[in-house]
Amino acid sequence: MSAHNVSGHGPDVGTYDAVVVGAGFAGTTIARELAERGGRRVLVLEQRPHIGGNAYDHVDEAGVLVHKYGPHIFHTRDERVFDYLSRFTQWNGYSHEVLANVHGTFLPVPFNKVSMRLAFGEERGEQLIAKMVARFGDGAKVSINDLRAEDDPELAEVAEYVYRNVFLTYTLKQWGTTPDKIDASVTARVPVFLSEDCRYFQDPHQGLPTDGYTALIGRMLDHPGITVRTDVDARTVLDLTTPGVVRIDGQTFAGTVVYTGPLDELFDNRFGSLPYRSLDFVFETYQQDWFQQRGTINYTVSEDYTRITEFKYLTRQELAGVTTIVREYSKPYEPDTGMDPYYPVLDAEHLALHGRYVALTQEYPDFHPIGRLAEYRYYNMDATVANALALSDRLLAGAPGPRSGGRAAAQTEEN
Repeated sequence: MSAHNVSGHGPDVGTYDAVVVGAGFAGTTIARELAERGGRRVLVLEQRPHIGGNAYDHVDEAGVLVHKYGPHIFHTRDERVFDYLSRFTQWNGYSHEVLANVHGTFLPVPFNKVSMRLAFGEERGEQLIAKMVARFGDGAKVSINDLRAEDDPELAEVAEYVYRNVFLTYTLKQWGTTPDKIDASVTARVPVFLSEDCRYFQDPHQGLPTDGYTALIGRMLDHPGITVRTDVDARTVLDLTTPGVVRIDGQTFAGTVVYTGPLDELFDNRFGSLPYRSLDFVFETYQQDWFQQRGTINYTVSEDYTRITEFKYLTRQELAGVTTIVREYSKPYEPDTGMDPYYPVLDAEHLALHGRYVALTQEYPDFHPIGRLAEYRYYNMDATVANALALSDRLLAGAPGPRSGGRAAAQTEEN
């Protein structure tokens, strides 16, 4: 058994109604719902030394609020999700804009009407815009794969330009392969957008929490029915070696288990490892007001990094004479090396492999995998929260009530 003894830090594990693994948006939402709506005693275990998952942010030495695991911009059209999270934060109203640096010309991404004129010149750009609108409709969002399938030579000209200058090199750096070999759900995330709207997202609700994601998550976890323990790798305390029986710290646990980590690693890669892409982040602080002209610049035809993000745009902090940026470098994920898995490599083979791990979890009657890693899917933050609320609804509708003994005192331990 592990050196981490969960029950040694507080009440016996058996006094909890639910154990939630992971203090990101998925785990935090479910923990709050089970505690607040269900009156359950919930233990949250987090492997990292902090809460917040990949949305974790903190103030750096220069006073800039930075996102340790890459930029996170909240956006949604889901009213339930927006209203729910708005209980715990105010929003700064930031609308994300991204530019692609194409040989020194900065084009809005997604590639749109403004991009078309910059890339092809005003007159030719207008001709191509007219052709695109006639084919797909004004305001349409067209995936690069659909555009490349068109026979019209002018549409093929646009498709080739966008593919070569916006998608190809960037995708090779980000995914280690070409766009045509990537699941359509991934390439469809950045379509050609027949609009003058240069925002990266068009959802009605956009922005960042005014005082950061960590503060937001902290308020969600601030409930007398929730105990949080950080620096605990759940794999070292969670024992699933006996089918149908969950043991935590050697004790049989009959309550609800919500798991947000990678399933292959939970089951010791029994059927093989699921591949992910990981990221290296290089933060740099400059003694100047601004470093670049938008929050994020994608380097789609040059450099070995994929993009640079300047956080002051996102956070709307008013700091004179100083700014912090982050450069992102993509690479294959290697388990148990200290790297973080970020993006699942989606294809039929690996989805089938993930399905075998999901089948193992179904041997445990009250074990629920959820979130990007556990579900081996790429979810935006709002979809993660929506899925967590839906699972909470099901758990509260069908699961038994809290154990006897009252609620545990609220604890947050960041060891």
